[in-house]
Amino acid sequence: MSTCEDYGTGKTQENFPVASRLIAPGLRAPILAYYRFARAADDVADHPTLEPAIKFELLDGLEATLLGGTDRDPAALPLRAQLRGRALSPQHALDLLTAFRLDVTKRRYQNWDELMHYCRYSAMPVGRFVLELHGESRTTWEASDALCSALQVINHLQDCAKDYRALDRVYVPIDALAQYGLSVETLSAPRATPELRACLQSVARKTESLLPQADQLPRVVRNLRLGVETAVIAAIARKLTAWLLERDPLSERVHLARGSLPRPSCRSCCGACAAPPAKPRRGAARDVARVRSQPVNRGIHRQHQLVLHGTADPAGATARGDVPDLRVLPRGRRHR
Repeated sequence: MSTCEDYGTGKTQENFPVASRLIAPGLRAPILAYYRFARAADDVADHPTLEPAIKFELLDGLEATLLGGTDRDPAALPLRAQLRGRALSPQHALDLLTAFRLDVTKRRYQNWDELMHYCRYSAMPVGRFVLELHGESRTTWEASDALCSALQVINHLQDCAKDYRALDRVYVPIDALAQYGLSVETLSAPRATPELRACLQSVARKTESLLPQADQLPRVVRNLRLGVETAVIAAIARKLTAWLLERDPLSERVHLARGSLPRPSCRSCCGACAAPPAKPRRGAARDVARVRSQPVNRGIHRQHQLVLHGTADPAGATARGDVPDLRVLPRGRRHR
């Protein structure tokens, strides 16, 4: 019997780091298991030749395996084991399957609200799963939802032409196209017309409006590593949105090259960044901010030091896509 991974494409390019080294080593396995589950379902939903009935059958098999009714699909087994071992709910994975089932048959989104409803199941569960895994409060969900939705729409804009040509699927809201006198067929052109550029930029600006809320996420999470990770991801979202406002996704590159992930600004990194920046070394054009987090564990104070390098105007630099460097230094090591 076929499984989801039998139809895998092998694609791994994402707009965000997956279980990067910033994440605590003990939490990478469940995140990778969740990613494997999501990737398998995505490959089935996006398969260009499978009949819808077969896609639904494969997604049903993935769900049944996750819930323990069968061992049919190996893509769900690691996640099932991780969820059981940590007493976590499968709901965030089941929500993803709702989105992938929508992808099988729903090919158009009429307006921004419909697109955000799709993001509720395609994007928001990812951030919520990571937050729950870290033991974060649900009060962090609002900022996470904004960041994940922004990344999802960014991906839709990056791939708008490819999705239309290969899958006849259009996430660009129909009313946004109509506002500029366009139909979905415009997406098949090798280069965007001025009207299509204006349409895509209008959607990018709506996406940009999610980012102030998304920028709060590094400040509200308690886990220092996760704060840095989410700051990196927020910087990625800003850089890609800036590109989409400047470039034509039909004819120009609007994806990050492998190994070129941006770094967050000092100001965006985390709520622990309360100390004022230290003075730069003579001749250096950088600010240095020291961030100390001192959780108490049975009376033992553990100190973590985070040294961030950034321009004197990190917010402005990030808006331009000129994102500064970031390094996490181990305890006891000084910045030189």
